[in-house]
Amino acid sequence: MERKTLYVILALAAVLVFFLGIIWIGGMLNPSLQLDETALLRFVFVGIGLVIVFIIYWLTKTSGIWQVGTREVVYMSIGAALYAVFSYLFNGTVFVVPSVSQVSLRPAIVIPMFFGYTFGPVVGFFTGAVGNMFGDALTGFGLSPQWSIGNGLVGLIAGLAMLYTDKKKALNNVLIIGAVLTALATLIYFIGKAVPNMLYFDVPNNIFGDQQVTLIAGLSVLIGFVLVLIVRFLFGKNIDIGAAVTWSMLGNLIGIGFAAISDIWINGFSPVVAIVGEFIPAAGPNLIFAAILIPLLVAAYAAMRKQTGR
Repeated sequence: MERKTLYVILALAAVLVFFLGIIWIGGMLNPSLQLDETALLRFVFVGIGLVIVFIIYWLTKTSGIWQVGTREVVYMSIGAALYAVFSYLFNGTVFVVPSVSQVSLRPAIVIPMFFGYTFGPVVGFFTGAVGNMFGDALTGFGLSPQWSIGNGLVGLIAGLAMLYTDKKKALNNVLIIGAVLTALATLIYFIGKAVPNMLYFDVPNNIFGDQQVTLIAGLSVLIGFVLVLIVRFLFGKNIDIGAAVTWSMLGNLIGIGFAAISDIWINGFSPVVAIVGEFIPAAGPNLIFAAILIPLLVAAYAAMRKQTGR
């Protein structure tokens, strides 16, 4: 077995072991972190997600983007820790924004996007998956390992931009795929716009999904995609910013889509409920934050590299 393949397998195994450890330790410390009777099915989708990652690796293994060494392990640790802490801050009760609780405000999602695009798909996947799982444990609302895998896919797909030496080459295709997925999600919203927002959390009553998705929230994926387009062409001469935002957009749509669709089987949702009640309220704000914050992170990192000569 190639050393590179072995290291990728070990990284994926580390994610699985971490998940099991969090569930075991977290369940002992906080009963709300214990999984219910759907635990096995949740881990079926964790396994499916890990297999998807390995298939993507296998199809592109000739590329150097799958390197896993000391440098990558350090970035994986930093990224996961940052994502966990900021996920806790914005998903917990530290920053409460009741006036806009119609949607799930998660600006921390840009961390796996940025780490994936900058340091590679393995770093992005580990940052998103482990960071989200740890952040959920800190928040204490409950654990959804398949959603953590979805967050990992967000970072991984952002990192696939490294497959192309000429980053401009694939951007149009990525935008077309994003446009199709955005149009599909928006169409489903109008079909099922009476569906409750499953990600709306009513803190006083400790319940989810007790109010419908508003028009603005329902169109948030479309709004986010338009912002991504604006950034892509506004920064046409800065290919790093355009590519980072565009690939992060695709990662968000596919990763969060994977997580929401898994709940069709896990929670017995209809496809419309999964898309309108979960996918749109999560993916839409994520896109908006990506369009706003990713350019700032990429520009700041480029300035730092220039200053340090690295």
